Amino acid sequence: MKSLLSYFSCLFIALPTYAMPQSPTDFYKGRTVFLQIGSGSGGAYDLTGRLFARHMGPFIDGAPKLVPQNIPGGGSLNMANNYGKIAARDGSVYGVFNSGMATTPLLMPEVAHFDPRTFNFLGSPSREAHILVAWHDSPLKNMQDVFEKEIIVGATSPGGAPYEFPFLMNVLIGTKFKIITGYKSSSETKLAMERGEIHAEAGLGWATAKSDRMSDIQSGRLKIIASFAFTPHPDLVEYPAFPSGRSEEDRQIFRLMYARQAYGRPFATPPDVPRDRVTALRTAFEKTMKDSTFLEEAKRLSVDINPVSAEELTRLTEDLFKTPQSVLKRIHSILGPPQTP
Repeated sequence: MKSLLSYFSCLFIALPTYAMPQSPTDFYKGRTVFLQIGSGSGGAYDLTGRLFARHMGPFIDGAPKLVPQNIPGGGSLNMANNYGKIAARDGSVYGVFNSGMATTPLLMPEVAHFDPRTFNFLGSPSREAHILVAWHDSPLKNMQDVFEKEIIVGATSPGGAPYEFPFLMNVLIGTKFKIITGYKSSSETKLAMERGEIHAEAGLGWATAKSDRMSDIQSGRLKIIASFAFTPHPDLVEYPAFPSGRSEEDRQIFRLMYARQAYGRPFATPPDVPRDRVTALRTAFEKTMKDSTFLEEAKRLSVDINPVSAEELTRLTEDLFKTPQSVLKRIHSILGPPQTP
């Protein structure tokens, strides 16, 4: 009998032990989570990211401390490439991206080392619109001018609307934009306009204009020339919209280019984050946008809140990657080799 008890005792000791999965509450409790912002300081993306960093933490299971962290470069390209390769995949990092993050791998695959279909979207606070603005003493006075004279515009680098929009417009509808890259943020581009280095910014987000440029617009120092859209934003119906190409293939290219407007300011995690933590972050994101204190500050800062769901962003991303190869090949032939600032 004694030997039999010893046998079962040894058998019990030899059995493998399994740790219970860590719940989101256990994981996030007492933890610091980095809410990364794919741009430099200033502008709508930075403003939005820091707004969520101030309010979203208590709605995440475990109530972690949220710390905003700017990851500038390439219209969120640096941050997206980090997420695709080296960013932590445990839910301790998530961020807000440029609206063109999901289209960059299709438009410029040579520089995009990530697949947005593997990211976990949390949602977006609103959709976006894009405009062409000019400094009051520049030679750009109306939309017709961009077809008749060289207009110098500024951008960070390929991958953002201020680069892609004027570049494709030059090829598809005959505008005469000259693009100067290398500015670290939209705020730097604005300073360049004030100094007379450039005439205008093409593809400026309307959210950035509302939060950071409205005093200049109201004073007449900065002039809205036109919008980039098939259907103008309700705030911009008084301004002309650029033509959308001469052929059906042209229009398909414009549809891909304007898809970024549906993303607005998308929030996402890197790939492979545990599903229950993604769910916790999505739930917290949604609750934040219904919180009265958050909404009051958003209104005060002129941050639009008209949410786009994680499910819609996920579906849109899948649909974008079904774009016909003939259309993508033409875009690649237009854009050519990637340029660096």
